[in-house]
Amino acid sequence: MKNNLVRLILLTALSAALLHAADDPRGAAVLKADDERTAAYTAADKEKLGAILSDDLRYAHSNGGVDTKASMIEALTSGKTKYKSFDYDERNVSFAAPNIALMTGRVKVKVSGAAGDLDLVLGFLAVYREENGKWRFLAWQSCKIPPPEKK
Repeated sequence: MKNNLVRLILLTALSAALLHAADDPRGAAVLKADDERTAAYTAADKEKLGAILSDDLRYAHSNGGVDTKASMIEALTSGKTKYKSFDYDERNVSFAAPNIALMTGRVKVKVSGAAGDLDLVLGFLAVYREENGKWRFLAWQSCKIPPPEKK
């Protein structure tokens, strides 16, 4: 059921006429929520993670792994995964529905985990949903962007 909800949201988002954040003051609120999320990730702050992550979270990592809210919080607070930094090159917000925000862009992420220390450049789609008046992180899908070819 939850996977179907995420699929429906993404399908709706792809087929909807999108309103860009520059035209909508909600965009600033979504960017603020994302800043709070990245700060909670790097701090591994269980309370803040619980507040910003939607109960329906589906986090698809660039390596193919998938986390739920519970498994993501456990990975971060146990130290199994340690996000060191997020450095956005691009971050765009649009709205697929009144309470669904899509954020796309490119980010440089430094993270430590089972594979060791990684410096990743990712293209991503993040989905935020307004829940009880607060933008909460609902979904993430990313892919690694290869370095430019050397000539």
